[in-house]
Amino acid sequence: MSRERRLTAGAVAVLLVALLGVAAGPGVLADPAADGPVRPGHVSIAESPAIAPGEVDGATATLTLHTRIGHRGNPTDNVSVRFRAYDADSGLLTTERTVELDELTGDRSVPVNATIEVPREGGYVVETVVFRDGQVVDRDRTRVSGLEALGTEVRFTESEAVPPLSVSVASVDDEANRTTLAVAASLTNGGAAASDDLRVEVILRQAESNLVAARESTTVGDIGPGRTADATTEVTVPSDYNYYVDAAVYRDGVLVDTARSVANLDPTETISANETTREVEFEVGDFAGDDGSDERMTEAAARTETSTATPGFGPALAVVALAGAALLARRRTRR
Repeated sequence: MSRERRLTAGAVAVLLVALLGVAAGPGVLADPAADGPVRPGHVSIAESPAIAPGEVDGATATLTLHTRIGHRGNPTDNVSVRFRAYDADSGLLTTERTVELDELTGDRSVPVNATIEVPREGGYVVETVVFRDGQVVDRDRTRVSGLEALGTEVRFTESEAVPPLSVSVASVDDEANRTTLAVAASLTNGGAAASDDLRVEVILRQAESNLVAARESTTVGDIGPGRTADATTEVTVPSDYNYYVDAAVYRDGVLVDTARSVANLDPTETISANETTREVEFEVGDFAGDDGSDERMTEAAARTETSTATPGFGPALAVVALAGAALLARRRTRR
């Protein structure tokens, strides 16, 4: 057999063996990368979380979180989103919630919603973290505040015609040196729903000493949307003094709004709501039991009074100066 024939026969034999191998095992000539690991797609936060108030009670508020997670590339599974709320002042973790996502495919973004419950006080930093196979791939931080006022739109009325607080004299007891004041708080509901469970607390402080002279509270019935209602309470205080009248409205124990006015019962001088506290003499016994404390206050005030003199020579220094001048004149005469 010639050399050429032997080479042709060998090539045919190799081809036959290859064909038999393909028929026996189809994966023998397959792409080795086909059965290998597939690189997961890219995952990130497509939109920062939008935070909306949900159910609100006296102590806590439910926050509804809406965000979108973006994806592109190969299908990706084992993706989760963790929401954490940190106290904005202390930085302490308040609560957290984790949402597991289904397999992400295609170039698109998917919505992710969750709810977390936090105390109705102060503010919070809401952290959103995206994990893929347990590894952090993206994060976002959003701040939320003003939770104290959630659930109500009731405020003290702001109008030139209708003041938030009106103070009038209800009665006077000259023998007891007491005056009863009627304090009317005007409240307006600026929300779209009726507001209930409201309480108005009134505190009177003696203007010069800032001592609390009286404290009373009253409840308020339902206030319809866009409606205004008055809450009136009476307080009795010592006569002949001026007072700052502070009022606060609470809903389920949460402070919602405050207002201030004055009650001028001193016939010799008046104060205004934005006036600073001044130091003047007053009778402590009018604000407490008559145990002689007012006399001790007067004596203490007398002991603290000191007279001031114009800087210069006092009487003793004047005598010394005259004696020195006389001696100097005598020496000169002898010369």
